[in-house]
Amino acid sequence: MNHHGAGRLSATLRGLGYLLASLLTAAVALLGLPVLIVPAMARPWASWHRRRADRLLGRPRSGPVRVGAWRILGWLGTYIVTGLAFGLVVVMCAGNAVATAVTVPLWWALPPGTRAGGFAAGVPLSGWGTALTLGTAQFVVLAALTYGLVPPLARLHARICVALLSPSAAERLAQRVETLTETRAGALNAHGAELRRIERDLHDGTQARLVAIAMRLGVARESLGEDPELVGRLLREAHENTEEAMVELREVIRTIYPPILADRGLAGALTALGSRSAIDTTLDIGDLGAVPAAVEAVAYFTIAEALTNAAKHSRATRTTVRVVRVGDRLSIEVTDDGIGGVDETLGTGIAGIRHRVLALDGTLRLHSPAGGPTTITVSLPCGS
Repeated sequence: MNHHGAGRLSATLRGLGYLLASLLTAAVALLGLPVLIVPAMARPWASWHRRRADRLLGRPRSGPVRVGAWRILGWLGTYIVTGLAFGLVVVMCAGNAVATAVTVPLWWALPPGTRAGGFAAGVPLSGWGTALTLGTAQFVVLAALTYGLVPPLARLHARICVALLSPSAAERLAQRVETLTETRAGALNAHGAELRRIERDLHDGTQARLVAIAMRLGVARESLGEDPELVGRLLREAHENTEEAMVELREVIRTIYPPILADRGLAGALTALGSRSAIDTTLDIGDLGAVPAAVEAVAYFTIAEALTNAAKHSRATRTTVRVVRVGDRLSIEVTDDGIGGVDETLGTGIAGIRHRVLALDGTLRLHSPAGGPTTITVSLPCGS
């Protein structure tokens, strides 16, 4: 069987499983309709079916359904009707095909005078010739119908589910405003925490060193001409403390805005970042044009964190980083050949990346099936 045939057979089997499950769950929904019309019960039920539809269509997994209660009730009624109708078509075609394949070899064990069913209904089964001829013809017709009808029916059912449970333009706008409100509040809280951290770093580290330097220089000035040896020692200590203070200041500045971005721009900074990566990194950087400093910083920290995660947690041997600009969006894609299975709730740094990205009204998608590969896709607005 060639690749196309194998793919079609796989699609038929997936469609069979999807539609048979839909038939069963539609029957359950019909029986449990008094319970499912309660929005609190219908919403998780709808979310589960939306994820099933996404999986069949090869779409990214969606989160909880966030449409209005009336939309969910409309989907529920449509789902019951289409699930029962499409599922019964599958049972008629695939079920009768299986029944034919099982019963034809056993025609001789059937009661005398038994007549064929299905498309050959009414013809008496009087011998192997009649049974095999009619049975084979019926099986071929039913199998062909199953092979031809099931994949498009399953996709149609899934598309109906996705369409009815996807938010409208007004609902998407409301959700976007809600997300931006939350991320802006989170960004303000994070900004305040970052300022407090910088203040602590400067107060406990750099400021303390500067005070010590000032005291040593004061003592040295008062000791000029009286104790040259003491003056020399104090000046050496002041010089050493000055260098240490400069190192600390550079570390603080690097956490705010990496100096390499200002020196080399985003492309140059990413090139340096890739060369320092613990694993082999391939960079594909397009013509980025002028990118706002805030977007550059988020892009840089996103890629740095993704490379760190790949080196520490994914057992990857190679990563690929692609950065392009399309219109007013900066697109970032980081892929590694590791073991996959990334869960951002387990502290792998993805939550921090998502927080930075959402604060700039960007989007982040994580695709990390068990066994890999892991792909992080980020889109950031960067002006026209």
